[in-house]
Amino acid sequence: MNVQKNLLQTKEKKGAGYLVLIDPDKQPVEEAVRLAGLCEQGGVDALLIGGSLLFSHLFDDLIKAIKERCSLPLIIFPGSTRQLSPYADAILFISLISGRNPTHLISDQVFAAPIIRSMNLEAISTAYMFVESGNATSAQFLSDTQPLPRKKPEIAMAHAMAAEYLGFKLIYLEAGSGARQSVPESMIHAINNSCSLPMIVGGGIRTPEEAAAKVQAGAGFIVTGNILEKHRDLGLIQAFSQAIHYKETALLS
Repeated sequence: MNVQKNLLQTKEKKGAGYLVLIDPDKQPVEEAVRLAGLCEQGGVDALLIGGSLLFSHLFDDLIKAIKERCSLPLIIFPGSTRQLSPYADAILFISLISGRNPTHLISDQVFAAPIIRSMNLEAISTAYMFVESGNATSAQFLSDTQPLPRKKPEIAMAHAMAAEYLGFKLIYLEAGSGARQSVPESMIHAINNSCSLPMIVGGGIRTPEEAAAKVQAGAGFIVTGNILEKHRDLGLIQAFSQAIHYKETALLS
């Protein structure tokens, strides 16, 4: 399976893709597997797995358990070089380009690259950009970086242009887990008009209507996480899926 190609085909066919983040630290293995099953039933396109920290040694076990019960592509969204596994389908190979901390720009990537190659794991080059969300998030604190100011879309645009020139395949705009405010549509729209890279947008998205607004502004993929940890509701997952997959939804209506 070529996961990157699969994601881009999904975006083209459905208008945008729906990704759900499963944080290993937020639930036991059996609950994560149950959530993955609901996601598959509800029309989710792929699963992300990872978190800012990792308190468990069961990362491989969790991925294997999900893969046994769920056929969705499983992509590692690593919070550190400890979050690697040969049992996943792919990994977002992230560089935190919004920050100026060399550890997260290139150092971690150098240490991780040989291990990823040895695992024969598909690496999807991703420019990661933190966006100011109204409160300090775990990822912001642990990365020791400042987020992009939410009211200055031109700064985000310049970073996105640089990402495109540097050869990244995706941009990930992140407000952070538990963010008070999600990435503003004005910023998504500005980047979409100045850069051809597909955008993943996540953090603080709590309703299908909010997800739809991000897609209409230019987001290619929407990520939800915390809201489904609180409400493991198949109906809610389906509502998000329908709001994000606007091309598919229009054909069915």
